[in-house]
Amino acid sequence: MKDEYDFTKSVQNPYSKKLKQKVSIQIEQGIVDYFEDLAKETGLSSQSLINLYLQKCVKSQGKVSID
Repeated sequence: MKDEYDFTKSVQNPYSKKLKQKVSIQIEQGIVDYFEDLAKETGLSSQSLINLYLQKCVKSQGKVSID
């Protein structure tokens, strides 16, 4: 291993904007149960399923109606 490294020619990771970010949100228990049951059926984690659902909403520009 070198004592010093030269990073003057380094470049930013082109995939860094696509990395997932850890966030904390509060979700009703019934919603958690729904995704956990779906996770058992599909073999995917509930976190992955929630992420996929949110991606679908973003792509379709889904809007929430607040009545």
